[in-house]
Parts: sequence; C-alpha cells; structure tokens
Amino acid sequence: MDGAFVHALRLLVTLDKETYFIAWTSLRFAVSSVLISAVISLPIGVLLGLGKFWGRRAVITVLNTLMAMPTVVIGLIIYSLISRSGPLGYLGLLFNPAAVIIGQTVLAFPIIASMVNTSVGRLDAALRETLITLGAGRFRIFLTILWEARISLTTALLAGFGRVIGEVGVSMMLGGNIRWWTRTITTTISLETSKGQFELALALGMILMLIAFAVNFITHWTVKHEN
Repeated sequence: MDGAFVHALRLLVTLDKETYFIAWTSLRFAVSSVLISAVISLPIGVLLGLGKFWGRRAVITVLNTLMAMPTVVIGLIIYSLISRSGPLGYLGLLFNPAAVIIGQTVLAFPIIASMVNTSVGRLDAALRETLITLGAGRFRIFLTILWEARISLTTALLAGFGRVIGEVGVSMMLGGNIRWWTRTITTTISLETSKGQFELALALGMILMLIAFAVNFITHWTVKHEN
C-alpha cells in the first residue's frame, strides 16, 4: 500500500493526463448539473418560501422524499426512462455525459430548492410588502429576494455541488463509467479498488478530499459572514 501511495503522489505531481481528465470530467458534470438545477430550483424555492398556496405542503414532502431517496433508485428511474426501451430512448442519452448531468441535476434539485425555501422563509415578511408598495414587479421582487438571501443561496448551491460530486450510483448507472468519456472520480475509485489497483484510486481520492475541503471551507466562510 505504501508503494501505491507513492505512485499515487507521482500521478498527481507529474500531472498524469488520465487522472486530471477524470477529475475535470467530474467537476464539469457537477458544475453543469448544479447550474441547471439552480435555474429550476431557485424559483420553486422562492415560491415555497413566500407563498401559501394549495399543494405547498405536498411539494415540500416530495422534495424531502427526493432528498432521502438513495442515488441508485434515482439512477434506476432515470435509466428506465432513457434506456433504449424507455419512452425517451430515442434521444440516445444513455451512457453519455448528458445522462450523468440529468441524473445529478435530479440529485441536486431537492437540496437546493429546500434550502432556498428555508432561507427565503426566514426573511422579513415586510420585505415583499414594501417592494409591492414601491411598485416592484414580480421579477424585480424575485431578484431582490435572491439578493437579500444571497449568502444562504450560495450555501445551498455548495450543498448541491457536494451532493453530486461525491455520488457514485447515478454516474455509474447512467454514464457507464466509459474511459475518456463518462468516467468520474467516484466511479473510477470504485472500479480500480475492485480490481485491486489502488494507485489511480488513491490519487483521485486525494483530489476528491481537496474538493470536499474546498467546498466545506467556502460553506463555513459564507455562513460565518452571514452571521
């Protein structure tokens, strides 16, 4: 194992092409899925945080259920939809980067939406009334609320990123772990460990730890400045 550790360090120091390509692929998938999820989840989270409408509790229940659902189950559901025999099979998404991004978007969505809901709900109730009194339109109100809760929203996005960067089930099932195409940090670690080849797995594990540390550092920094 000591030899494997030394070789893993060598892969990092020498900027091994495959090692960093896998790391870049993971980051690309994770960032893309979080950005797509943010476009969907931010309006929903704000609506849940501000409004009292019929079905609101049901939507929150669905979000909580999705957060608790194992990643392999989500991967299985999406697989059944985009596989060749599924209703969306004609799109040819399976075992492509798009499939992984779709799956990770579904994983990040409930986390971001729920945290935005909580953050917006904590804002002063008079803020919306003041904006309406000043004649602000719906879009202006939406942007102002996002700005007022910007630090909490940043934390929500980081939480969504942390959720998808470290998952393995969705990426393995939907991406197929194809070399130089859909292989991510976690799927490679799983594969290399099962083969008893620890060098690449250890190198990617170190990168994943650095990413996790960076995400946690930024999260704590934003929370500290919020308080």
